[in-house]
Amino acid sequence: MALILVIEVLLQNCFVQCGEVEGLERVRFMSPHPRDFTDDVIEAMAQTKNVMPHLHMPLQSGSNQILQAMRRSYRRERYLGIIEKVREAMPEAAITTDIIVGFPGESDDDFAQTIDLVKQAKFSAAYTFQYSKRPGTPAASMPNQIADDVMADRYNQLHKIQQEISKSENGKLIGKDIELLVSGHEGRHDIDQNRMNGRSADFRLTHFDNSAATARPGDLVKVKVVEAFANHIVASAPISVTKLVVVMLMPVGWQKKGIKRFYLGYQLWHL
Repeated sequence: MALILVIEVLLQNCFVQCGEVEGLERVRFMSPHPRDFTDDVIEAMAQTKNVMPHLHMPLQSGSNQILQAMRRSYRRERYLGIIEKVREAMPEAAITTDIIVGFPGESDDDFAQTIDLVKQAKFSAAYTFQYSKRPGTPAASMPNQIADDVMADRYNQLHKIQQEISKSENGKLIGKDIELLVSGHEGRHDIDQNRMNGRSADFRLTHFDNSAATARPGDLVKVKVVEAFANHIVASAPISVTKLVVVMLMPVGWQKKGIKRFYLGYQLWHL
């Protein structure tokens, strides 16, 4: 029988309360809006042991003009300021993001500002996309739609630069021991190479040697990083294996007006 618990909390208290749950090993804050990153939230993340040192914070564009056209409420200065504060509080934190190129009206200078921000931020990974015109949306009727060949060229430039950054950032982990939560998903070459994969505390995809079949999905394993690529890292056989209770933590509702309250439910299963 699964144990189900629902708690109502303010965002800045969410992490603290999760940190008080015995046996809850990992809490991950995914895709927050920059406005949610107050100093209190950053401090709570840094001080709560089971909150993972990773955040996925969508950028979309490094140009204030394009952010305004997208009706985003933040600007590049605010975004970079949040990253600076996060890294001061959590030096080991990995930051991932989403970026769109070719939004209507994006000039060469706008695109250059995106590249500049990417180089400053040093994201561990970025999910990059070409703008896709969708009928009925405000952007679809905007003037200065970007030509497909220009959009593709900008995408390729951005992708190449981010891949170089990602490989460099991943390379810093070579020789270090990291802890993985083992996934049930099998990578393309995992079976034929007797490997499994999992996510590190900072959400890096890691493939590791499981020739001895000591690990299974849901376990926490300690491994040593031996090789790094742009999209993943490779590690040794497990140094240690810890059997866990698997926890799924999910927001089940919140109110947008007034004080935000998050209703978080989590379920526990013994493996």
